[in-house]
Formats: sequence, C-alpha cells, structure tokens
Amino acid sequence: MKLSCSVPRALQGEVGRILVFHRSERLFLRPAFPEDGEAILASIGDAGVVRNLASAPWPYGITDARSFAAMPQDQRLPHFLVTLPGTGIIGSAGLCAHEGQAEIGYWIARPHWGQGYATEAAEAVLQIARTLGHRRVMAGHFTDNPASGRVLRKLGFVPTGRIMPRFSRARDGLADAVEYTLDLQCEIASPVRCAA
Repeated sequence: MKLSCSVPRALQGEVGRILVFHRSERLFLRPAFPEDGEAILASIGDAGVVRNLASAPWPYGITDARSFAAMPQDQRLPHFLVTLPGTGIIGSAGLCAHEGQAEIGYWIARPHWGQGYATEAAEAVLQIARTLGHRRVMAGHFTDNPASGRVLRKLGFVPTGRIMPRFSRARDGLADAVEYTLDLQCEIASPVRCAA
C-alpha cells in the first residue's frame, strides 16, 4: 500500500491537520483544494453521473464544485479527488458517515467509465479505511445503477438483503437503494471472504 501523509507549507500553521494521499496502480487520490473547482465541475457536470449520487444537486454548478473542494477533511472519514496522471481529475472517492457507520462512495466522469477506475479508486479507499482501523464499511447504490453494484461485488461487498429508500438531491426525492457491507477484519483474518 502506498499511503502517505504530509502537510503542505501553506497548511503548516494549522495544528493537527494531516492530509492523506494515496497512489494506486494507475490513479492518484488526493484531497481537493479550492483551485480545483473548475476541474471538478468539468468532471461531474453530467446528469448521468450526478443522479447516481445521494448528496450532489442537479443542476451542478461552479458554486457546488467550489463548496465540494472546500469541504473539511474528517481524519477518520477522508474523501479524495481521483486523478489520472497526465489527464487530471476524473472522479472522487471517499468515506462518509451514514446512519452512524462508515460508508464508501465514489463517482467517475463518464468518459472514463468502463475502464476499472471506480474499482481501483474504491479499493484504494478501502486500504485507507483498514489503515485507519475501520472494521466494517457500508455501501449502497440506487437500483437503477447496477454498474455500481458490480463494482461493490468485485471489491468483496455483500448485499445485506435490504433495499431502502434513500434521498437523492439530484432526483429531488427518494429512490430505492441496495445496501451492502464489507467486514474488513474478516477479510484480513481469512483468505475466504465472509458474509456479514
């Protein structure tokens, strides 16, 4: 695992702030910075991407992108921009709290779909979650987004058997979502993946 922490010069005066970066085989995950607003908008400004997310609004504008770039990092639940060296920002992946548990989320810009980037970025986030001591990570996808379910199953997530209504800002309402879980301790303790 290639996990590194550093404090850029501009932030060295902020006591206790540590930024996490991660390099996978093809991707570089890094925190967002205020100057990333335009590039974030260029990647996520697609209704087909945003409608699959719970918290992003549609239409998605520059103010939304700048707000996303300015979100503070939670040291236990970091979130990242997914960058492809030579290309720039192609998505985002990270952890957040949902119903009191760590939940993984991700999105990849449409021109980069079907190339394994969502799986690779999410695996990087799961490695970070293990390093941070998380024992279990939850996930979900709207029922009309089966591609995300395939990503989750490749990563070892197991459906909980629950399909729950979940609010989507872009859809401006509730939509059914399939819930998944991944027991990170079980995965480490045994070469055989185990169900929740």
